Amino acid sequence: MAKLTKNQKSALEKYDPTVEYSLDDASKIVKDITTTKFDASVDVDIRLGVDPRKADQMVRGVVALPHGTGKDVRVLVLCTPDKEQEAKDAGADHVGLDDYIKKIEEGWTDIDVIITMPTVMAKVGRIGRVLGPRGLMPNPKSGTVTLDVAKAVGEVKSGKIDFKVDKFGIIHASIGKVSFTPEKIKENALELIQTIGKLKPASAKGTYFRTINMSSTMSKGISIDKSTISGL
Repeated sequence: MAKLTKNQKSALEKYDPTVEYSLDDASKIVKDITTTKFDASVDVDIRLGVDPRKADQMVRGVVALPHGTGKDVRVLVLCTPDKEQEAKDAGADHVGLDDYIKKIEEGWTDIDVIITMPTVMAKVGRIGRVLGPRGLMPNPKSGTVTLDVAKAVGEVKSGKIDFKVDKFGIIHASIGKVSFTPEKIKENALELIQTIGKLKPASAKGTYFRTINMSSTMSKGISIDKSTISGL
C-alpha cells in the first residue's frame, strides 16, 4: 500500500472521504484540503441516472454562474467584417474569419471558447474535425452560434459555461477557484446543480442525481449529501 504524503495526511484530518457532507460544508472543506501553490479550480462532478447513448436522454445546456469561474476565458469570434468591431468592443481576445480558420487548420487552438455566426458556419464546419475533439465546436444550443456576438462574448466573459453529460452519464464542470469564499463556491455549485435538475429528460427513469462530488485541482473528492440541496 502506497504511503500517504504529508499533504494527504493533513487532508484526512480535516474530512472523512467516506462521509457525505452538506453543500455548505463541502464548499468550506474544499478550501481546507487544497494545498497547491496556485489558485486551483473547484470542480463539480455529477453522475446522472441517464443513458447518454439515447438521444432523448442527452443532458446538455448552459449556465451563468453568479460569481463567474475566476478564469480569464480566451474567446475567439469567427465573424463577418461588419461584426468585428462589435466583437472587439465586447472583449473578444481574437476576431476574424479566414485567417483564423487557416491557423486552426494548421493546429492553433490556444483558445477556450469560439463564438460564430450562422452565416459563416459552412466555413467553420471545415475545421470541425479539429475543434470537435477539443470541445471547441460552436453550437447554437450553447449560445455560441448567434448573430448577437457581442452579447455572447459578454456572457462567456462574465461566467457563462456550457456542460454536457459524457458517455458514462457524468457531467464535469469547473465552477470557480479555491480563492473564492465558501459562499461563492456554494452559490455557483448550486446554480449548476439546479440548472441540471431542470433539464431532467422525461424518459429518464429512477434516481436522476446519482452522486455529486466536489474537488479542487489535485485534491480528493468530497461527496455531497443530495438531501441537503433544496429541490433534489
